[in-house]
Amino acid sequence: MRTPLPAPGNATHPPGPARALAALVAFCCALWACSGPAPALRPLAPGAVILALGDSLTYGTGAPGQGYPERLAELTGLRVVNAGVPGERARQGLARLPHLLKAHAPALVILCHGGNDLLHGSSREVLGDELRAMVALCREAGADVVLLGVPNPNILLSSARLYADVAADTGAPLDNETLAAILANGALKSDMLHPNARGYDQLARAVAALLRREGALP
Repeated sequence: MRTPLPAPGNATHPPGPARALAALVAFCCALWACSGPAPALRPLAPGAVILALGDSLTYGTGAPGQGYPERLAELTGLRVVNAGVPGERARQGLARLPHLLKAHAPALVILCHGGNDLLHGSSREVLGDELRAMVALCREAGADVVLLGVPNPNILLSSARLYADVAADTGAPLDNETLAAILANGALKSDMLHPNARGYDQLARAVAALLRREGALP
């Protein structure tokens, strides 16, 4: 049986206004798909201060004076304050943070904390809460925040999941892979727990790339 043809005058396409609306919706969807998410960080002005808070991985143990904050300063031309304290745990960093924020008025804080907590088997739930509290303090002081994930202290050196959870909860940009990759490469380590100068250079370059992707650097 043949399918009957539409009767003359019957509309086989949406009327003019409906076609226009459909075209507008399609255009908006295409524009949204192309635009992608908005940058998470505000652009850093010339003269802006970056505060690098953490433990020995921030301090630069294994390559004194050549840690990632020093290399990041060279790469960006910005002042990067190295506020790393070897052996420090997250609760101690949290206690130091208000004074550091007041003293340096950073536009951006890079948090790389928790390695010693993980190493000593501290509660991951508590560590996550301490990191969230640090992010909140930084934002209350007007600073943007970036997180650097620290690997689990095991043979596989996979990044600890809790950093992804904190990033998801706070919206802070996260690099959760670079440190694990550096510490899995013997040519980039000074000892079992710390990078050497080449390793810190790679970390600094990864941080600079993250800042560019998220809008902080041109």
